[in-house]
Amino acid sequence: MRALPERSGGGVSCEHISASEKVDAPVGLEGCPECLAMGFHDWVHLRQCLACGHVGCCDSSPRRHATQHFLTTRHPVMQSIEPGEFWRWCFVDETVG
Repeated sequence: MRALPERSGGGVSCEHISASEKVDAPVGLEGCPECLAMGFHDWVHLRQCLACGHVGCCDSSPRRHATQHFLTTRHPVMQSIEPGEFWRWCFVDETVG
C-alpha cells in the first residue's frame, strides 16, 4: 500500500481535498474511455474525478485526459485509480493529499 504525503507548504491543508470523498473505481474499466474511443491504447495511468466520476489518463499519457477534464469543468480533485495507489491531487492548489 503506497500513500503519498501532502505537499502543500507549511502544513497548510487543501480545502478541496479535505472536502472530497474517495469514490470506488468503475467496475470493468478497460482503460481511458476517451483514448479508447479515439482508437488509442497508449495511456500510462488512470485518474478519476471526485466531483463527477469521469475517468481520464494521467499527465504522463500523450493526451492527458484527466487534466483536460479539469480545464473544461474546473472540478478540482482527482484520485489515482491504479491498484495500490491511494492519493488525490488538487489541480487548484497543486497539492497531493
